[in-house]
Amino acid sequence: MKTLTIKINERTKAGKAFIAMSDTFRGVDGIEIIETDSKKIKKDETTYNPEFVKMVLDSAKRGDYTEIDPKDVWGSLGLK
Repeated sequence: MKTLTIKINERTKAGKAFIAMSDTFRGVDGIEIIETDSKKIKKDETTYNPEFVKMVLDSAKRGDYTEIDPKDVWGSLGLK
């Protein structure tokens, strides 16, 4: 099973058309449409592991990190 999240701006022409098209799939076996309002999502909700977040924030406070240049990743890591 594949889960897919799509953000739709329902005020745009394309968004309205997509919603109209997706409504035709309601009740079809194998497809579940779950509506959410992004404004209702709490700021505290996150998909990140809290231990990972703490590690990253602690590292930022210590200055113990390496900045990576996306144009030269290998060079940024000293591997060139």
